[in-house]
Amino acid sequence: MTTLAQPHAAQDPAHMVAEAERALHDIAEARAMVGRVIFGQESVVEQTLVAILAGGHALLVGVPGLAKTKLVETLGTVLGLDARRVQFTPDLMPSDIVGTEVMDQDATGRRSFRFVRGPVFAQLLMADEINRASPRTQSALLQSMQEYHVTVAGERHDLPAPFHVLATQNPLEQEGTYPLPEAQLDRFLLQVDVHYPSLDAERRILLATTGVAEDRATGVVSAERLREIQALVRRMPVPERVVEAILSLVRSARPGHGSKEADAHVAWGPGPRASQAFMTCVRARALYEGRLAPSIDDVRALAEPILQHRMALNFSARAEGVGVRDVVAALARAAG
Repeated sequence: MTTLAQPHAAQDPAHMVAEAERALHDIAEARAMVGRVIFGQESVVEQTLVAILAGGHALLVGVPGLAKTKLVETLGTVLGLDARRVQFTPDLMPSDIVGTEVMDQDATGRRSFRFVRGPVFAQLLMADEINRASPRTQSALLQSMQEYHVTVAGERHDLPAPFHVLATQNPLEQEGTYPLPEAQLDRFLLQVDVHYPSLDAERRILLATTGVAEDRATGVVSAERLREIQALVRRMPVPERVVEAILSLVRSARPGHGSKEADAHVAWGPGPRASQAFMTCVRARALYEGRLAPSIDDVRALAEPILQHRMALNFSARAEGVGVRDVVAALARAAG
């Protein structure tokens, strides 16, 4: 008999199933609406929506022109979120993101400071080409992404809920860029690799976007409804065998923990935050796929986007031409 990992108190099963079925319907509608605008990027849409449903942030990595910006704009519309975009450049300052204090003077000449909120005060923030900004500016997002508030002049300012960062990164141009530090990479729930579309998808793109009019997304759920679904994801029970598969996979990615693959090719592996990411994301993926419980297949499907930015390869791996995706794939096969 399969046991379930339930971090919360016992719930009424009938009520839980009713909530889950309603969520399945809403997610299916959102998925269909996004598909009207974004063609041929099923895995990218899936992983990005999974990150949002799980309540986290995602890093989208791909060459220019693959509809990364359009995807974020579409998700903001479909999910009823207040979405804003920041183009990261080398001269961008932290105050350009979080906001700054300005001095006001009233009619009597009395002066006072007033906080002017920056674009980070949004429910969905697109950080475009995040690796082009200086480390000081990149770190301005760190507190926001982890603690959901910013501190300016000693004053705490809470961010709106829900709050998600979808950052993009160009893997080709490295001149004049600042690689994200490991501490900030770890804050991203998933790294989503955006590849070229298939031939059929590219044909649809040509026909749909070069005419007089093109399809536009409309709202499907509200921000409040999204928060309810995110709370439901947290309450979903996870089968014990899925928990064991998560622990086995994450621990096998660390050198010195009995995995020949990790010992041979990994310099340092993922920490417990990777296991936490798996626990929320497998539930979200199950709902996205129309299921009421996660399976080991969800663990395998999410291994690459969860682990690849949380581990580094050693010199031996680079000398042999082994990539991080090759290592993750081998570990996922062994863990399954």
